[in-house]
Amino acid sequence: MSNRAASGFSLHEDTSASLIGLAILALALAVTWQARPATDGESRERYPKGWPTPLAATIDRPQPWSDSPLQALRDKKDNSIAAPILLGMAWVVAVGAAGAALGGGEVLRFLPGAAMLAALTGAAWFLAAQKLVHHYNLEYPLWALAIGLTIGNTVGAPRWLMPALNGEFLIKTGLVIFGAEVLVSRLLELGLPGLMTSWLVTPVVLVTTYWAGVHLLRIPSRSLCMVVSADMSVCGVSAAIATAAACRAKKEELSLAIGLSLFFTVIMMVAMPPFIAWVGMDPIVGGAWLGGTIDATGAVVAAGEALGKEAGQVAATVKMIQNSMIGLIAFAVAVYWTGWVDRDGAAARGSLGAEVWRRFPKFILGFLLASLLCSWLFSSGPAQALWVDGAITGFTSRLRAWLFCAGFVCMGLQTNFRELAPALVSGRPLVLYVAGQFLNLVLTLAMASLTFGWLFRKAVDS
Repeated sequence: MSNRAASGFSLHEDTSASLIGLAILALALAVTWQARPATDGESRERYPKGWPTPLAATIDRPQPWSDSPLQALRDKKDNSIAAPILLGMAWVVAVGAAGAALGGGEVLRFLPGAAMLAALTGAAWFLAAQKLVHHYNLEYPLWALAIGLTIGNTVGAPRWLMPALNGEFLIKTGLVIFGAEVLVSRLLELGLPGLMTSWLVTPVVLVTTYWAGVHLLRIPSRSLCMVVSADMSVCGVSAAIATAAACRAKKEELSLAIGLSLFFTVIMMVAMPPFIAWVGMDPIVGGAWLGGTIDATGAVVAAGEALGKEAGQVAATVKMIQNSMIGLIAFAVAVYWTGWVDRDGAAARGSLGAEVWRRFPKFILGFLLASLLCSWLFSSGPAQALWVDGAITGFTSRLRAWLFCAGFVCMGLQTNFRELAPALVSGRPLVLYVAGQFLNLVLTLAMASLTFGWLFRKAVDS
């Protein structure tokens, strides 16, 4: 046993994720500031993606390839990126090891499994980078889950790998880092129409879908209904993770919800832009519709840009406004679950307020702190805005994606199809998702047409 474990030192997983995520953000900002440009430091034209950061050389992902995976090791300028890809794997190991240490685990026992987990994560990135796959935006979460599910439900995960399978911690840390990308000033760019499209429709769809799953479809697991509803109505994987923590959903239920989300995200991303063009819908309204209905942020950006640059910006901003609801939704689910679903258990453990606090996913506080810090810096001036953008685009967004990918591999390895079999055979979760998404599509289109197409059209155009 390690000295830390022997001394009894350990932090809650949410606390560890928040501390490590915020430390990574502080590191990214510090290194980017230290290497800031000596001239034209306020020029957005010269630095459209923000200031270059030296940390960009420490992490990257495989590039699109067709004939040989070795092509993925060279960037568009034919420079080798093998080292940054390997270092990306090393970052996964380092973050996981830091979490194990803060959680009171034995780091030496963790390292062999972490190295294998990092290798499987890299394999998922290579599969997602294949040109045909990349063309259809079959993104890394799908391949990460597929790799984990295949191994976990065939040969099974070896015992020495098990200490490293802390997927929830990795995803929570990634979500804390993701907070830096949710900038208040950018959310307010669309003002009231963006808020109405995201914040009015989303709670209605979530509550209605959950109610239908419990009372109409009679799905036995309320937590499965909640995770599927949140995943579909809010912002996909991020919302699913947060609500699963609040309602204590099983890993198998979370994997099922994410699997459904990824499957339909691909279909909607491919089908919706041509449909919008075919019916002659206003691109701005179409972009808002995409942003409010497609689950994954990356898929929203890809689909929105197919309608034009301005529509793509509207789609991405509407989705970002939805992302900002993660904390509020998680808190509401914690209150509801404590006060209405698990009332007897809550009463036995103490007061309602104390139980809500116990259930609330506290890594959300780290997410909010990262968002507020970077929002304040971003709004402080043009140089600070480029500073924040450089740290995010050059490093934190890349690391966040690697941590998410590793987390999905873990979830796949820990998901048992035999436990999912009753839900899969019944088909009711699939019906719930499809019905909820249909409602989401109808209501979001109506609200986007009302706000972006009529009430606030002049404000949007200006």
